[in-house]
Formats: sequence, structure tokens, C-alpha cells
Amino acid sequence: MASDPINITLPDGKVLQFEKGATAADVVASIGPGLAKAALAAVVNGETIGLMEPIESDAKLQILTERDPAALAVLRHSAAHILATAVRELRPGAAIGFGPAIEDGFYYDFDVEAPFTPEDLEVFEKKMAEVVAADEPFTRRRVTKDEARELFSDDPLKLERLEEFDDSEVITVYENGPFLDLCKGPHLPSTGRLKHFKLLSGAGAYWRGDERRQMLQRIYGTAFHKGPDLEEHLHRLEEAKKRDHRRLGRELDLFQFHPVAPGAAFWSPRGTTLYNTLERFVRERQQGDFLEVKTPLLYTKELWEQSGHWGKYRENMFLVVDNETGEHNVSLKPMNCPSHYIYYASAKHSYRELPLRYTTLDVLHRNELSGALSGLTRVRQFAQDDCHVFLRPDQIAEEVAFLTDFILGHYEAFGMTSAVKFATRPEQRIGSDELWDHAEAALQEALESTGREYEVEPGDGAFYGPKIDFHVTDSIGRSWQLGTIQLDYNAPERFDLTYVGEDNSPHRPVVIHRAVCGSFERFIGILIEHYAGAFPTWLAPEQVRILPISEPWKESAMALSLELESAGVRVTLEARETLNYRIREAETFKVPYMAVVGERETADGTVAVRKRGAGKKQEVMPRADFVARLVEEIRTKALD
Repeated sequence: MASDPINITLPDGKVLQFEKGATAADVVASIGPGLAKAALAAVVNGETIGLMEPIESDAKLQILTERDPAALAVLRHSAAHILATAVRELRPGAAIGFGPAIEDGFYYDFDVEAPFTPEDLEVFEKKMAEVVAADEPFTRRRVTKDEARELFSDDPLKLERLEEFDDSEVITVYENGPFLDLCKGPHLPSTGRLKHFKLLSGAGAYWRGDERRQMLQRIYGTAFHKGPDLEEHLHRLEEAKKRDHRRLGRELDLFQFHPVAPGAAFWSPRGTTLYNTLERFVRERQQGDFLEVKTPLLYTKELWEQSGHWGKYRENMFLVVDNETGEHNVSLKPMNCPSHYIYYASAKHSYRELPLRYTTLDVLHRNELSGALSGLTRVRQFAQDDCHVFLRPDQIAEEVAFLTDFILGHYEAFGMTSAVKFATRPEQRIGSDELWDHAEAALQEALESTGREYEVEPGDGAFYGPKIDFHVTDSIGRSWQLGTIQLDYNAPERFDLTYVGEDNSPHRPVVIHRAVCGSFERFIGILIEHYAGAFPTWLAPEQVRILPISEPWKESAMALSLELESAGVRVTLEARETLNYRIREAETFKVPYMAVVGERETADGTVAVRKRGAGKKQEVMPRADFVARLVEEIRTKALD
């Protein structure tokens, strides 16, 4: 007896009928051979599935081909599975963890006796090519928990994960050739559909991300639908290696780290100049519209309990023992917001004062895991260009528009492009659903009123409110999440913040959390890589290096140095060693300008200027013109 038919609705609204249990592959086959050849996976009622998974009820169905962004995650997840296949064939004793697709590729974790070497990765990649060539189908089947225990009896990592399944959960395994994996999927129709892939690196990774558990060996790779896309990505990775801020930070003598202060940078004189220049730029832009305040670094737990951080964020805070009680009930501040609430609440405010924008550039501390620390981009000690705006509810749209323009203008000054994203409530949050409904509606309406395009990031909001995130693209196409505008109705309630309204009665303000750089440390790390260490003149720690050809012209060079310094230019005079050595050293430090002074320049009142990146080309010009050019370039913050 035939089962009842199910209705499959296609994206164009066409409805097809199939028997219950039909697969997306069946639907594709009925449409035509061209689509069947191109199909990689399907989306059924919003969920991505493999082409061979049964469809049990009426459904909306979309077929995914390589033109669909969602298909790339399926490709990469399948590549991780093929990597595990290759490793298990070559290392049968390797215990396997899990291998998800990630933003730029995939990884898989293995429990082995020794770390993998670059030579191992080359061998694994060759074996992956053999698995691809075999073109084995990915076969999915459902199993019971007892069946799964039997299948993975020799894989302790899989068994541990298996015990976390509820009895009602669907357990699936995928098989391709000799390899079997406990996996939710989905996967490509067969291994042969993976064409363009590359293993990139190995790294240690704690099992389940828990530093108390065993260290596994993680292999990272990437995969693309098309060869040129893979080549472009690999080129970008090579370029990123050249621009690595940790290496350039040493070579340019900007900063260093030491084991006695993990996650906290030592800034050299050159690096301190760079840091202070950025900080001064931030202060200049905020002047007039923002009020800078300084607040304490150390607070008792009562403040963090009131703000909600003690319950939600304590593991990331540096706790300090109170000598009187012997308890860890004091903390270094990981953010500035509660201190701004305390300061705001210390005085009465009128509706006429609002919005009030308090900004603080104090040092902050967050107890990041040691394994997560990475140069300047992930540190324990840092400073933010932190701001909290106290405003009336009717001012939200105008304030969001002002802050959005302010933030985007900051990135434009560095030659960066930006994308705007709207992040909604996370699972872990404080405040009622009604309050969140109100906050999300208000912030989204304000964002839409700016007329700017944006994407929605469900569940990515702060624990106290929705937010607008600014994702900045650097010179080699990488995206960094930096600035944020976060709307907070919870803090004013928790801290009983008020202002006196036009009716002479107390009213509740709204708080907006605003950051632009994110942190100065991370932003400087990004800038180093964005510019490959060749900073625009206004930002460069050393803007001009003056090079007298020999000792007789040193006095003339010193006169030029004084002239530049009096004009506000950061200048170094270097007369030691040979001229060629000094030129090479200036090139190594990526100094924007070299000013060579010899007999002719001294007699004529000129200077031979070498601009960074121009090779041996020199331009001889009057000294006054050179000074004027630099002053204008610095004043306008010109980009090369």
C-alpha cells in the first residue's frame, strides 16, 4: 500500500508531490539532469540537509549548488570528514574528535601521541586526494545509542559525546568507504565532489576547549568550490603571514611581551609614540561632543553584583583578596560601564543636559585563558575608547545616527571599509523578554532610520541588550569586528538612574554603550597588518629620518632637524655608519621620508627627499617646501 503523498514547495512556488520518505535527490532528479549534476545539498524548512536524507512531511525545499553561500559550509564539513578518513587510514590508532566547518575552512581534532609535523600534513593531503579520487558516496544512517556505542567502542572521544545525547535525540552516522563517523552532517553526495582543498597548519587544542582535559592535535584546512577562489585565499594567507603584527612588532621595535606579564604588552619608545598618536587622534575627534572622565580601577563585588557581571562574567575577571575578609570579593575592572553609572548617579540631571556622553580611556583587565592570548589582538591588559551615553528614549534615533557617522568616520580615516550588523538577544541574558522586545525594536528602528544597509546577527547581542556591530575590512580583505553601539534598558533599572523631565518628575534614561577602536591594543595590531607596518606619515612613529652624507654636513642636517621639529614633525637624525647602511635601516623601519643632506643641499638650502616605496628615486626641493609638504600631509592625515 502506497504511503500518503507529501507536498514539496520549490522557491518559485511550484508544488510537487512525492511519497513520504522521498529525498532531495529524488526531487532534483524529477526537475532535470543539469540541476542533478550541480546539486550539493538542500535546505528543507530552513534546515540544511544532505541530498539523500528522507523528507517525512510537507516541506519547502531549496536545492543548494556552489552558487549558494550555504553550500560552502557543507563542502568544508565534508572536507573535514575526508581529512579524518585520510588520517585514520594512515594512523589507525588515532582517536578522533570532531571536525566542523569554520569561517575560512575547517578543522579536525585527533588524539595522537605526538604533534603532527608539516611533513605529516603533506602526506595526509596526498591521501585525501586518493579518497577524493575514489568518489565514495557519503552514506547516512540512523542508529540507536546502543548501536552507536558498539560502533565507536574504540573511540573514547566519540563515546563521551555519545553519552550526552538524550534518549529522544536522533543519532546519525556517516560512512564513506572504510571510514565511519558519528556526525550530524550534512555532507556532499560523494567524496569526489571535493575538488579544491588545502591543509594549512597543525595546532594543539584542548578536548572540548577545557584546559583541564587532554591536549588534542588539530589540523586546519580550507576548501573552495573553484580553484581560483582557493588560490586567492592562499595568497591572502601568505600576505597575512608577511603582515603578522607579532613579527612586525619586533622588526619595527614597537612592542614586546614577557612571561612575567602574560597578555600585557611592553611598549617601546617607538610603539609608545604610535599608541599616543592614536590616543590623541581619538581625543581630538571626541573633543566638544564627549566628556572624558577617569574612574577607579578596583571595585568590590557589590558593584559587579548590581551590574550583573558577578554572575555572568566573574570567570573573566581578575579577583583580588580583601585583606580584611580574606575573600576574593574585589575585582579589577574589565569594563568601564558600571563606573560610569556610579558617576552619573552621583548628581541630579535635567532632561536639558541629555545626551551626556562620558568617555574613559583607562586600563582594563580581563582574565583570558593563556592559550587564547595572541599578540595584541587577544590580551589581558588593554584600554578601550569606551563611552556611555545617557539619553532620553526620544533621542535614540538621533543619537544612533550621530554615533554611526562618528564610528564610520574613524575607520575611513585609516582607509578601511565597514559593514554594519544588528545583533539580537543571546540565550544567556538579563532582563525580561518585554524589555528585550522594546530594546530591539527601538535600536533596529533607529538603525533603519540612518538609511544604511545592515545584516542581522541573531543571538549575538550583549547579555544586557541588543547591539549594532561594525565589521571593518582591511587592505587584504579580512573582516574584523571592532566598533559597537549597544542599547541598554537594564542598567538604568539596576542602578536606579534618573533625570528630571520637563514635567519636573523623575524619568528613566536609556544607556548606549559605544566603542570605536574596541581596544587600542587590538586596533594597533590590526593597523600594523593593514598597513604592513608602513604607516601613513601622520601615524608613523618616526616621520622623517635625516641622513647627512658625511660628517661635514651634520651641522646643516641638524638645522633641518630643528626646523622640522619646530613644525611638529617627528624626526630622527642619523649620522653613524655608512650612508647606505643608514638608508637600509630607514627602509627596515619603514620610515615615510628620508632627507639626505650633502654639500649641494647645504649650499642651495635644499634637501634630497626619498619617499618610502619609491626606491632610489630622489626629489631635490627647497627645505621650506619639504617642511610645508610634511606639515600639510600630517594635518590632513593623508593616506598613501
